[in-house]
Amino acid sequence: MTVVVGDARDRIETGLRETSALIVENREWQRGLGSSIRCGLRHQLNARPELDAVLLLVCDQPFVDASIVTALVSHWNNSRKAIVACSYANTLGVPALFDRACFEELLALPDESGAKALIESRDGNVAQVEFEKGAIDIDTPADFRRLTERN
Repeated sequence: MTVVVGDARDRIETGLRETSALIVENREWQRGLGSSIRCGLRHQLNARPELDAVLLLVCDQPFVDASIVTALVSHWNNSRKAIVACSYANTLGVPALFDRACFEELLALPDESGAKALIESRDGNVAQVEFEKGAIDIDTPADFRRLTERN
């Protein structure tokens, strides 16, 4: 597992100290999500040029767990679609798995763009994994308070 970090690298490394995660620093993180996707994918391809697929996750979806990752990989193995994306809130998004056939497009993402545009551009060639709680993300302290008050 590779974790791309920008700001707060020290705190993130501390939190991941007892895992096998490889920390990769995106020094251009302020340019946008596309720069982080490119940074992580380039690092993976340098380490493993034979890589068949990548799975993109974001850090602000608290209900992502191993079952979601397993479902994405399973759907990819069974469907052989170029993309397997999570379905929630009437949209498709991350977490999502991208086959090698998508690597050039991921590497060409604009700085400010995530992978959603790529998912949408291949609408007919995307397998879906239902993940209702994928719509819940934590962007602000108020979001976190609302989530913890509900649970």
